[in-house]
Amino acid sequence: MMPTRVLIVDDHYFVRKGIQMFLNTEPSIQVVGEASDCKEAFEQAQALRPDVILMDLSMPKGDGIETISRIKQKLPATKIIVLTMYEHEAKVRAAILEAGADGYLLKDADERALLQAIQSAQRDELPLHPRVARHLLADTSRHAAPAPAGASLTEREREVLQLVARGLNNNAIAEALQISRGTVKIHVSNILGKLNVSSRTEAAVQAVQMGLVDTSVET
Repeated sequence: MMPTRVLIVDDHYFVRKGIQMFLNTEPSIQVVGEASDCKEAFEQAQALRPDVILMDLSMPKGDGIETISRIKQKLPATKIIVLTMYEHEAKVRAAILEAGADGYLLKDADERALLQAIQSAQRDELPLHPRVARHLLADTSRHAAPAPAGASLTEREREVLQLVARGLNNNAIAEALQISRGTVKIHVSNILGKLNVSSRTEAAVQAVQMGLVDTSVET
């Protein structure tokens, strides 16, 4: 199996090198380049066509949100995971729902969480830091249409949906519920179909409206 090709984008040299040193210990990942500003990020993304981009939002020579949008327009298959210190609802909403980022981690995430986020994004899951997930759900649920009446989820599907809404990936859900990852994938597919939504984020919003998740944010 080919390694996942990663581009690291951050304006702080030591942050880039720290992430690179860790990822270089993972045989399943190959760091193919780095960028220190928005202009360089866009150029490197087009030149290298990485599988995954780890990207800060606040950088010189451009706007991080706009750069994500530009890269996704050119390279829709490339997964972009935001790695930043910003957890405000407006930033999260802009990055994920407007620009099209494929994940959102805070810089206090540990190395294991970073590795899991890369793996989750590659599986078309939505890796979110737990605090970010609560912010996103609280913000999005205020603007969403009511949950579909009569969405007949089974008890197990409700349990899976609750964990999806908390930002857990399929592996973490499988571990929490003591079921196989394949079973989780089947449950998630059934949930999306029953709720008539196309993404885990939309399903998570429905979970909030169904009262399955507490959207209060800890400070």
